[in-house]
Amino acid sequence: MMTQSRYSSVDEQGTVLSDKASEPSRETVKHLVIGSPKAVKSTIYSLQVLGYAQVGDWSQLIPTANPGEVMSILSRNIAVQ
Repeated sequence: MMTQSRYSSVDEQGTVLSDKASEPSRETVKHLVIGSPKAVKSTIYSLQVLGYAQVGDWSQLIPTANPGEVMSILSRNIAVQ
């Protein structure tokens, strides 16, 4: 008997049989947070609490051309169907 999962098939011995046609492709998205250092850090910590990204996944705070303003960047690979 063969069982079907969302992305692959499994044979009687439990061997995963990959179905490349049904696998989602991967793309990189970038998140940019801009604001005061306090606001940017607060946003980053809030996203960690929500389980979206770890604090260490973000870039260091980068000064912008505006006084008192910084930015931080997060790149994520996501599945796209």
